[in-house]
Amino acid sequence: MRTVTAFSTTAPKAPFQKTTIERRDLGPNDIMIKIAFAGICHSDLHTAWGEWGDVLFPLTPGHEIAGTVEQVGGSVTRHRVGDRVGVGCMVDSCRACENCLAGHEQYCLNGFVGTYNAIGRDGRPTEGGYSTHIVVDEEFVLAIPEGIALDVAAPLMCAGITLYSPLRHWEAGPGKQVAIVGLGGLGHMGVKIAHAMGAEVTVLSQTTAKRDDAIAIGADHFFATGDAGTFDLLGRHFDLIINTVSASMDINAYLALLRLDGTLVNVGAPPQPLSVQAFSLVDGRRSIAGSLIGGIRETQEMLDFCAGHGLGAEIEVIRGDEIDAAYERMLRSDVRYRFVIDTASF
Repeated sequence: MRTVTAFSTTAPKAPFQKTTIERRDLGPNDIMIKIAFAGICHSDLHTAWGEWGDVLFPLTPGHEIAGTVEQVGGSVTRHRVGDRVGVGCMVDSCRACENCLAGHEQYCLNGFVGTYNAIGRDGRPTEGGYSTHIVVDEEFVLAIPEGIALDVAAPLMCAGITLYSPLRHWEAGPGKQVAIVGLGGLGHMGVKIAHAMGAEVTVLSQTTAKRDDAIAIGADHFFATGDAGTFDLLGRHFDLIINTVSASMDINAYLALLRLDGTLVNVGAPPQPLSVQAFSLVDGRRSIAGSLIGGIRETQEMLDFCAGHGLGAEIEVIRGDEIDAAYERMLRSDVRYRFVIDTASF
């Protein structure tokens, strides 16, 4: 075991404290990563505050990890000491079910192993990226291309792939009208990626407060859903709508914005059930769907795509002792658009 520095919390809404955690000894296929930056995802907050079920406290969150390889096991072939690497939302899966074999480990039929708040193959709780080091099997370690700085690459491990996967699956590209609902940590990456894919991109936000930001990062159009007449104006307009919002909303109003055979994809996860009227779907052969991150192959594809198009997250870098303040600011949407922890501050 190796003892490393981390920031952890011991109970729902308890403050984060600087502490130490143990990382397992390297197995033959393991990689020790020196973490440089760790993004803060809203799911970190939901988990740390006990809003998504049982939590394995003490908890060290973080599944947007970027750093360098410090040590490798004897059988590692994919990465070498000094390589720039990342880790996303999962650190293992069964690797044997049909979904894993197809490269969709995120839909592992036996459940993937989360980067934190899960039980790893060693029988111990997994601990995430709010720490100086992590040990991960090479199969779940991603190569970060030289074209992306590590700080702006960290959020791509969750926010980037969460938007890239549905945009790719539903074939966003030239000639497609794509709407991104919500311009936050997820939504701003959706705008950048959809624009780079060649789609015509519209941002749908509650107010006009983020209009200039949206246009600056690649949106062609911006509409405030709180303005009278917006939904009437945009009726039957979009081929694809990606909903990044985790709050309750009138899903039928958004379905009415879809063209024939259009799809609304939820990547946000509101706690309340969605209420969908049958006629919202049958009128126009519309579909409603969901999407969860991406597999390892697709996540690597996303990183290469972002490097090729010069894409990275819009970030605010913080110290480890600012995590609690960052959580409070996230609740107020007071971040443009992702907090990233600099582990050198530990």
